[in-house]
Amino acid sequence: MNPNPPSALPRRSTEGGIMPQAKRVALVTGGAKGIGLGIARRLAADGWHVVTADLEAEGPEEAARHVQADIADEAAVRRLVDGIAGTEARLDGLVANAGIMIRKPLRELTLEEWSRVIATNLTSTYLLARATESLLRQAKGAIVTIASTRAHQSEPDTESYSASKGGLVALTHALAISLGPDVRANVVSPGWINVSGEKLSARDHAQHPAGRVGQPADIAALVAWLLSPESSFVTGAEFVSDGGMTRKMIYED
Repeated sequence: MNPNPPSALPRRSTEGGIMPQAKRVALVTGGAKGIGLGIARRLAADGWHVVTADLEAEGPEEAARHVQADIADEAAVRRLVDGIAGTEARLDGLVANAGIMIRKPLRELTLEEWSRVIATNLTSTYLLARATESLLRQAKGAIVTIASTRAHQSEPDTESYSASKGGLVALTHALAISLGPDVRANVVSPGWINVSGEKLSARDHAQHPAGRVGQPADIAALVAWLLSPESSFVTGAEFVSDGGMTRKMIYED
């Protein structure tokens, strides 16, 4: 049992004093758009104090605070987490969602491009987990990373992205062992999620055993559960949310 329930954990006021911070605090990276935006909105609706971080200058209106930051940069991560320690004075949940893809034939993919994808999608999670460890331990918090079904299956020309997401699955279960029992860590691997809101064909939906393409809200709901006390016996696990596609055998005509 947490000896410091959320209502008892303090935060510093702008005047330098201590005031009660009743809300749980979550950091969502890549929170300005797509899946990260959906997660930030869901957590805010659930009563969380949400801090978003993104390369974009503007974050969602639902966020209590937004920080423009390149989370692949060690110094930027340190500033981000120091800011949370100083402003919110607690952190209950880390959602490592930020990610990029550079899709090129292997012969054209430069080492610089490979390194950029690995840094943004994988190394950033190591940096964030290391920087937030103390705050998360104090809160008996949780980490949720966002990988991809591409950790298990691939399309052509996705070497850097697939490698980063596979590494993220492994990194997450390592974090669960290293940080437990104080901090839980789980990974969500989405399939096709319609982050742009584009109109899709009936065929797009029908190919999924669930009967439809996913929405950011589908992933956000799973993340919200993994951050909640209801999942307190769950750590080191991967949750594939893809409408059943990775279980479907597909043969070409």
